[in-house]
Amino acid sequence: MRLLPIARCRPGMKLAKKIFSQEGLVLLGENIELTERLISRLEQCGIQYVYIADPRTADITAPPLISEETMQIALKEIRTNFREMMDRPKRKKGVTYPYIAQPFKQMMNMIIDDLSSHKDAMIMLMDMSSVDHYLFQHSLNVCVYTTLLGMAHGYSRDELTTLGMGAVLHDIGKTQISIDVLKKPGSLSNEEFLAIKQHARIGYELLKDEPNLPLLVAHCAFQHHERIDGSGYPRGIKGNEIHDYAKWIGLVDSYDAMTTNRVYSAPMLPHHAIERLYAGTGTLYEQKMLQLFRDKVAIYPIGITVKLQTGESGVVADLNHSYPHRPIVRVLYNEAGEELKLPYEVDLSKQLTMMIVSVNEDPNGVQHAAGI
Repeated sequence: MRLLPIARCRPGMKLAKKIFSQEGLVLLGENIELTERLISRLEQCGIQYVYIADPRTADITAPPLISEETMQIALKEIRTNFREMMDRPKRKKGVTYPYIAQPFKQMMNMIIDDLSSHKDAMIMLMDMSSVDHYLFQHSLNVCVYTTLLGMAHGYSRDELTTLGMGAVLHDIGKTQISIDVLKKPGSLSNEEFLAIKQHARIGYELLKDEPNLPLLVAHCAFQHHERIDGSGYPRGIKGNEIHDYAKWIGLVDSYDAMTTNRVYSAPMLPHHAIERLYAGTGTLYEQKMLQLFRDKVAIYPIGITVKLQTGESGVVADLNHSYPHRPIVRVLYNEAGEELKLPYEVDLSKQLTMMIVSVNEDPNGVQHAAGI
């Protein structure tokens, strides 16, 4: 399979992975042939990348971090509970609400089991196969990425459960923010920006008295926008005043926000997002956390088109876990943009004089920025 920006998809190409609707149903199945109408519809739904079937890369697969079953169950729990939170202000006083701790603990067990079964799992882009509400998909992405980092850091299962619940619920306060403000495509007014910034405090208030939910989960919602130099919000706390869980979540939250499609911003690819994060080393984010994060991110996703400094181009065929920035590339085109009759693979971790110079560039030399 190949990972292509939707802007480079053409009628006649076939999908290599399913695309899901907001309710978790299969919107388009594998091997569906794309038409102009379908491509346009996917663009309208906010899909930025799709996996395309290609005989030359048929053996290249991008293993999911969590199973399709786990993903669908998790998204269902997130949708159900977040929508219930959205409805709370409309309910009469005295009405009781279902407790959220138990379903999210069960969800975390499934996610931890899935991640534990993948030795040396790396953070792969997750949101490309769904047209789900940004808040729901973002919450799941941050949960999975943060839990994976927590495992690499060495947290126990109980600690991972609390960390993961803090991650999935970090933005729960946004359920109380006007949907018009959350989905506004243009610049926010000062008043709207101040309203958005309230979501961290609102999240804490929603979660702090929730039965059977660790208070630390509420503090994750409260602190995930705080930064170690004190420049964050809502309280401007810094350094050790911020819990480590909130620091992990804040780092991952920033990464996922940069690498997913939002109404006001096209997504970056991982290598550009990592560069942006590293600009905040020691001021916004802890250096040791950033180093571990960088080592666990698939900087060049499997299947993506890359160009080498030799002028040749191809797709990322596999990852080198010890050197995420130097993957294995299957070369498909020569320096003149001509298709090779016999593609070959080069392991950039062994060919140290070779390097990737651009991403998502057509063999004929037309560059597609794809949100970079």
